[in-house]
Amino acid sequence: MTRWWLLAILMACAPAARADDTPPPPKADKVEKADKVKAAEKEYAVPYRLTDTKHVLVRVKLNGKGPFNLILDTGAPAVFITKKSAERAGLDTDDNGWAVTDTFELEGGLKVPGAKARVADLFQLEGMNGMGLAGVELHGVVGYNVLAKYRITYDFTGDKLKFVALDYTPPAVNARGKENSHGSLDMLGPVMKTLAGFMGIKPNFAVEPRGFLGVELADVDGKLTVKNVVKGSPADTAGLKTGDLITGTSKALTGKGRTPGVNDLDRLKAFGRWVEPMRAGQKAILRVERGDKTETVTVEFGKGL
Repeated sequence: MTRWWLLAILMACAPAARADDTPPPPKADKVEKADKVKAAEKEYAVPYRLTDTKHVLVRVKLNGKGPFNLILDTGAPAVFITKKSAERAGLDTDDNGWAVTDTFELEGGLKVPGAKARVADLFQLEGMNGMGLAGVELHGVVGYNVLAKYRITYDFTGDKLKFVALDYTPPAVNARGKENSHGSLDMLGPVMKTLAGFMGIKPNFAVEPRGFLGVELADVDGKLTVKNVVKGSPADTAGLKTGDLITGTSKALTGKGRTPGVNDLDRLKAFGRWVEPMRAGQKAILRVERGDKTETVTVEFGKGL
């Protein structure tokens, strides 16, 4: 009995929990780290194409100039830009041939601040350009110092690569020495160019800006659904809205007043194949379902990369 009374007295004397007895807020450094990790997880859908030599090619703007055709090269220690392209982009190099870009933007909206690039004419690119092997003029490569900042997912059945930003800063590239020096291999580029001349090979590298629509789409239950419309974009001007279903497309309008038939469309990849040849200034018709209504809208593609 005595022990029960003692327990009751101890419980009665215990201080009551107060309303302000809440767990302390997380420390500022933990909050900052969590915010940093959250920001680093941002995803980008970067359009790509395979060259005739099956290299992965992306389009990049350097200091707002371009677009430039760069190959993704996990074996390259850094970004390499040809001398002619660097001059076109206004890149200033140091005594070792390195330049720091003001802006380095991959198609799809991925911007890499302060990307460092080596300005040099790689013999591999010289040779491929000299003989037109890639089917397009190559202006450089994207190497480790940029690629290491992202987790990259390759899906060769699609038309985009997924880049996920990482909370990681790769070690600085050694700026000393001649990373482009390959001994006698350096001669291969000029030799291949010369051979191309003797063989009558004339590469055709005509470049046209890709058409820009300004809309984010998704395949939802087999329907091509508008997820987002960029404000002020051609899609916005044409009247497309979030939630619209694109059920058909036409070929580009080639004459004033011409209204070609609209073909059925219900898949994201099919739409990508339709958009691929479109160029700035071209007009086309989209058939759109919005609620219980169906209408057609005319879009004029803007200037993209």
